[in-house]
Amino acid sequence: MSQLIEIRWHARAGQGAVTAAKLVADTALMDDAYIQAMPEYGPERTGAPLKAYTRICNEPIEVHNNITNPGVVIVLDDTLIRSIDVLEGMLADGTVILNTEMDVDEARTALHAPASMKIAVVDATGIAMDTIKKDMPNTPIVGALAKATGIVPVENVKERLKITFGKKFSQQMIDANLESVDRAYKEVQM
Repeated sequence: MSQLIEIRWHARAGQGAVTAAKLVADTALMDDAYIQAMPEYGPERTGAPLKAYTRICNEPIEVHNNITNPGVVIVLDDTLIRSIDVLEGMLADGTVILNTEMDVDEARTALHAPASMKIAVVDATGIAMDTIKKDMPNTPIVGALAKATGIVPVENVKERLKITFGKKFSQQMIDANLESVDRAYKEVQM
């Protein structure tokens, strides 16, 4: 990493975006990067729209505000694109990763994204339901991020996930999350 990478996450409360933002930051930390991960909450209720942010750099990060010009935008709930401008302030050559059943062309149209933006789509919710047995698309979307951007290696994501989730979840749940990361890494379309 020779530059500052800024990721803005759009989700609904309860989908795990804050956990995912931290997981990506902690994964980058494994490679000695400087990191930040922070949430931005509105009404604190399940289903309310929220944003989270991740910064990664190989030099100390001296800004501590919300991310207004991200290079990567991740959307964990595609219904948000009808009411929120998820591309607001985004770099013209940035990457959008969308949890959706749409294909790339349908997603580009729905997002009103310019041709210069890279669009990646994955059915993270479907993958989560198959593997984790819960509507929790956060770990699959991190697998898609690893493939679509290369910001963090998927093997490092899985290693960090074992460490982080090992403190809270059963081995069965950890294994299901690892499978969800692998599936999204393989199934993401760009």
